[in-house]
Amino acid sequence: MTSRKPNRPAPTARPAPKRKAGHSRWGRLAARGAALTAIWGAVAALFLLIFFAWDLPDVRQVTQAERRPSIAMLAADGTQFARYGDMHGKLVQVGELPPHLIEAVIATEDRRFYYHFGIDPIGLARAAWTNWRAGQVLQGGSTITQQLAKNLFLSPDRTLKRKVQEAMLAVWLEATYSKDEILGAYLNRVYLGSGTYGVEAAAQTYFGKSATEVNLQEAAIIAGLLKAPSRFSPAANPHLARERAGVVLAAMLDAGYVSEAEVEAIRNAPPTPRRKPGGDGWRYFADHVAEQVRGILGPEHGDVQVQTTLDPGVQRAAERRLTAMLSGPAAQAKASQAAVVVLGLDGAVRAMVGGGDYDESQFNRATVALRQPGSSFKPFLFLAAVEAGMTADTMVDASPVRIGTWRPENFEPGYNGTMTLRDALAHSVNTAAVRLIDQVGVDRMRDTARRMGIEHPLGRDLSLALGTSEVSLLELSGAYAAFANGGRAAPPFALTEIRDGAGRVLYRRTAGPATVAADPGAVGEVTRMMMAVLEYGTGKAARLDRMAAGKTGTSQDHRDAWFVGFTGDMVAGVWLGNDDNAPMRRVTGGGLPARLWREVMTDAHQGRPPRPLPGLDSAPMVVQVQERVAPVVDGFQSFIERLIGGGSARAPAARPAPAPREDPNQIMPYR
Repeated sequence: MTSRKPNRPAPTARPAPKRKAGHSRWGRLAARGAALTAIWGAVAALFLLIFFAWDLPDVRQVTQAERRPSIAMLAADGTQFARYGDMHGKLVQVGELPPHLIEAVIATEDRRFYYHFGIDPIGLARAAWTNWRAGQVLQGGSTITQQLAKNLFLSPDRTLKRKVQEAMLAVWLEATYSKDEILGAYLNRVYLGSGTYGVEAAAQTYFGKSATEVNLQEAAIIAGLLKAPSRFSPAANPHLARERAGVVLAAMLDAGYVSEAEVEAIRNAPPTPRRKPGGDGWRYFADHVAEQVRGILGPEHGDVQVQTTLDPGVQRAAERRLTAMLSGPAAQAKASQAAVVVLGLDGAVRAMVGGGDYDESQFNRATVALRQPGSSFKPFLFLAAVEAGMTADTMVDASPVRIGTWRPENFEPGYNGTMTLRDALAHSVNTAAVRLIDQVGVDRMRDTARRMGIEHPLGRDLSLALGTSEVSLLELSGAYAAFANGGRAAPPFALTEIRDGAGRVLYRRTAGPATVAADPGAVGEVTRMMMAVLEYGTGKAARLDRMAAGKTGTSQDHRDAWFVGFTGDMVAGVWLGNDDNAPMRRVTGGGLPARLWREVMTDAHQGRPPRPLPGLDSAPMVVQVQERVAPVVDGFQSFIERLIGGGSARAPAARPAPAPREDPNQIMPYR
């Protein structure tokens, strides 16, 4: 029997399931939306790129950059001691530079420079990871190409637009120039402190050699400047520069560019001395000259070379002596600042130190600060007296004076009765000076000071005799130069010639006929009195091994202490005090300032034969006392009459102290 399979209907094809109409429509819409989004996103990105690229500079100008005009300053001996503005050295090719300079820059700034395309994603990721782990920003992700783009073409603003433009320019630069061309442009244009741009200018400024000749240590110092040029400048901060160079050497060691032995040898090497004429004091003088150049030529001048009057030897001596004074005796006496000016007899500024530390304060206390000169202003009063007919032997009343609540006192007690003008100036007797200015006249003294070189406003009361009107150290020293010149005015000057980059003379100081400020005989008479200041008066500490004359000065409560004087070769002025006007600890002009003056002048006169003071062989001009000017202070006529009475102008008799005034406010309280 044959079995049969059950009859089953043949399989038929099943109809495809029907799709819902909604599903098909939404899918098509999604696809269409994605396409549109992509298209519009591309358009937006294109417009965004156009927006950022619209004001991009032309990268073909990579070898050009604007800079400030430079001012190169030459000392009197022709040596260059300062440069202001932007100094650019000659362009150097990467192949001309020593390998260790290139390696120092690469190890410090961009180790993957030769492998990225202008932007370094790996470097960015590494910097982000390092900063995240440290919790602070320790590393940056900018490449050398990005830094070049930023430094040459973009502002330092930290904005999204600037960062995007920086990245775009970096890629553009990489597509336009070779790696060595980009690195060369960077090394030739990057700012490296002290007004220098490029490794060649930096090497010349800091080491006195070409960038092609720097050694490993010098290369590390230059590379270290890239992080903070002003902070790590070897000219301003040699210790910080050396520490930063150690960081660069460690990076080079880590990158395999140097060996441990090379690094250790540099660590044990003595520090590189700064290329300066002493300390930082010359920078006050350089600032003073730069300001004068701008005043003569205007702010838009080109590159210029300025011939100045600076004497490097005298400048070094002044800086060294001032620094030693401030770090020792002055510090113990609560005097935190000092200033020194040395002039030639013609007014040429041979040295200028405007403070103890230029890096801490650029305020020039020799030219800008206005302080009370105290008794160092008295020579103008005594010159006015001699011009009025008195002599060094004329007697003046030195007894106590009381005018209302003002009672000028003497620093040295025991002066009473009458004394000669010579002794009154030598011992700086204030009571005698007050009586003398009343006798001579305030206006006469003001006129005499003006003729000798004082330009700042002067008071119009009797306290002017005690130096209560403020002056600058340079101004007062210049007025003393008129004494040293036998009565010829000698306004201070610091530059003699300015030339442009092509050597053409733009300015040249011409010395015309000397202006006669005072009669030579009268000046000689006062000079003899000022010699007595050093011989037996308040300035004995300033004695030299040659003829010299000068005057001490101390202001109220020992806030200012001065000594200004001269020899047959030069004039010098010294000031000690505090910027906040705080009193010093009993410092007078005959103490620390006189000592500092003597030290500076002793060094400055090394190798110079002794010379007599000018004008001492001249007899004083005899002038009849003219009719007295009206009293300066209203209601003071009776006191004046009692003061001078019927006695001679040359020898007033001793008289009791005058009665108190009713209005003491017109006289500045002063001691």
